[in-house]
Amino acid sequence: MIVTKILPVLAAVGSAVAQSSCKATTTTVASQAEATKIASCKKFEGSVVVTGDGGIDLSGPSEITGDLKVFNISNLDYITSSTLRKVGGKFTLQALEKLNRVEFPSLTEVGSLTFQALPALDAVTLGPLSKADEVAISDTFTSRVDMINVTTIRSLDINNNKRLTSFVSALQTVTGALKISANGIGLGLEVELPNLIWANELAIANVTTFDVPSLRVVNGSARFDSNFFESFIAPNLTHTEKGDISFVGNGALTNLSFPVLTELGGGLLIANNTELEEIDAFPKLRKVGGAVKLRGSFKDVDFPSLEVVLGAFDVSSTEDIRKVCDKLKELAPAHQGGNGKVEGTFTCTSDNAAANEDTGAGSTGDGQIDGSDDESSAAGVVFNTALFGLVAVAAVASAL
Repeated sequence: MIVTKILPVLAAVGSAVAQSSCKATTTTVASQAEATKIASCKKFEGSVVVTGDGGIDLSGPSEITGDLKVFNISNLDYITSSTLRKVGGKFTLQALEKLNRVEFPSLTEVGSLTFQALPALDAVTLGPLSKADEVAISDTFTSRVDMINVTTIRSLDINNNKRLTSFVSALQTVTGALKISANGIGLGLEVELPNLIWANELAIANVTTFDVPSLRVVNGSARFDSNFFESFIAPNLTHTEKGDISFVGNGALTNLSFPVLTELGGGLLIANNTELEEIDAFPKLRKVGGAVKLRGSFKDVDFPSLEVVLGAFDVSSTEDIRKVCDKLKELAPAHQGGNGKVEGTFTCTSDNAAANEDTGAGSTGDGQIDGSDDESSAAGVVFNTALFGLVAVAAVASAL
């Protein structure tokens, strides 16, 4: 009789112990032996912090509801789990000098993913990852990120991965910022996003191609700086809601095309793209909500459908564009002799040797229309300060 009463009690105690081992605010795994703390859990409710070196296998749970964090370990070679499918919080691998292998073949969902300062990381295996709110991959040795296969994401930041030369993704929507820069050192990065339709912010630098054939709307700004591509085409982009479009310092760019773009919520900045001879990429652009600033070595400028520019219109080239200036003068405010389509200050200068040096978004002309035969005055135009209206995209960085 006593035994029959004790056994259920012991069973209940055992069950409580097992249950408590699968629930904790934070569990620290300092060695492979300590990984057994969660090995029997199907679902671990809480966060896991790995502090051990060598190699850590976290196989057992299919879900960690909190964070999975591994950082500042000098001798961790690999981390793996054959069972983990979901991390509800942050999956962070940071400042791991010797980490060369990450294997989570079942992992398809995380709250956020950050791989940062992993100079030896080469082999990465994920589910692939199909659901994540934020992803940042920075300063790694990996040559592929095709394990990131999300269709909707808030932010994606891929930077300073020196062996990464290709990124192809099924991404459709970016509700925050898409930032890509400084990858494929010496080679550049080819980016193909065939399904991307809507993006809030784009900040793209140092890529050899950026293919977005389906992109229709950019809610904020789209900034393209110091890229290696010869051509950029956005065949289906119709408008930006409130942001700017800028191309600065793209030294190989010869072809720029936005064939159906009708409206910019912000401004337009095209500067120091020295091989771009004509700025005629916007045949249907009717309205610019900010200002237009053009700097370069172009010989022609044409906006055949332009009806209103709420800010300034400022053009300067190293080439002889006196006839271009005469044509564009028609857009100037009434007090400058134009039809008033430009509501801000109008300035156009020809033969300006320093035109490619002025790439900032904050200066516009002082009202002088320099399309005359006096070439000596072109390089000497004095600029004052006026509202340009370009909102700069945030520097490429990812906060954990």
